[in-house]
Amino acid sequence: MDIKKATQQDASGIAQVHIDSWRTTYKNIVPDKFLASLDYEERTTRWERIISEGSVYIAETDDGKIVGFSSGGKEREGKYDGYDGELYAIYIFREYQGQGIGKKLVKPVADELSEAGFKSMLVWVLKDNDASYFYEKLGGRYLDTSDITIAGAKLTGIAYGWPDINELTEEK
Repeated sequence: MDIKKATQQDASGIAQVHIDSWRTTYKNIVPDKFLASLDYEERTTRWERIISEGSVYIAETDDGKIVGFSSGGKEREGKYDGYDGELYAIYIFREYQGQGIGKKLVKPVADELSEAGFKSMLVWVLKDNDASYFYEKLGGRYLDTSDITIAGAKLTGIAYGWPDINELTEEK
């Protein structure tokens, strides 16, 4: 499994992972109608833009199949003192989860943020997402909850944070 910086040519593979992962991860959490409406072409265009603007990494099998991705950058809300970086997204096809790929996808985002002068990082996860344990296992500390609405469904997001981004950049 190779972890590498995404290029424009990876956008459609990232869109595939993004949509398919949302459909498996958020089934029975986010309205089915919304999940069914996700469009690969629109997501590909969105990822082409995101790749050109920021930190996006992919997990790729030996035969070139993208099975996961991560992205991050500057913390977007600006209301969490001491947290300047953010892991925006990390998704992995369900059949590849539990193999250490997630940890490998977090590290290059944290490395890039650290190299850019960021000192800390946070991530938002839906409360009902079983992957919350992943962030706790990585040492993320509970920071906050916030109500969010997706396609009319009222959900709760949980923020986890690493006050020292070096916790994620050091080899273990």
